[in-house]
Amino acid sequence: MDLRILALDSPLFLTHSAKVVSNPTRTNVRKAKARAATPTLADVKEYPNFYTFIVDMPGMKPGNINVQVEDDNVLVISGEGKREEEKEGAKYVRIERRMGKFMRKFALQGNAHTHQIYAKCQDGVLTVTVQKLPPPGPKKPKIIR
Repeated sequence: MDLRILALDSPLFLTHSAKVVSNPTRTNVRKAKARAATPTLADVKEYPNFYTFIVDMPGMKPGNINVQVEDDNVLVISGEGKREEEKEGAKYVRIERRMGKFMRKFALQGNAHTHQIYAKCQDGVLTVTVQKLPPPGPKKPKIIR
């Protein structure tokens, strides 16, 4: 997998669905809103034995972040950021930070080991590590006697 040339329309980033739905369901509308409101930025690195997804999650608590695999090849990072409750006498004068539900999807390569995924959130950065399957060994010649 070559990650050096990566465009937003790359199959690695599935943030927007290419599927057109004439009558969207409530679930699809909610998911579309969550994707549109996603403030997360991500870097993806490939190492010899694993992939690493580094996602900015400023102000997010680890308990509000979900990491899962759908359809055996799509890494889904989702959750919900919540504002602090206003204290007595305090009110917002300006609100610029996005809060609410978010979702980010990434297509995993065929050599991703979807049963060995680890996630860690520290200092507002989520790091998800996906191990690679070992490369297949050389095929042995078939001996016919």
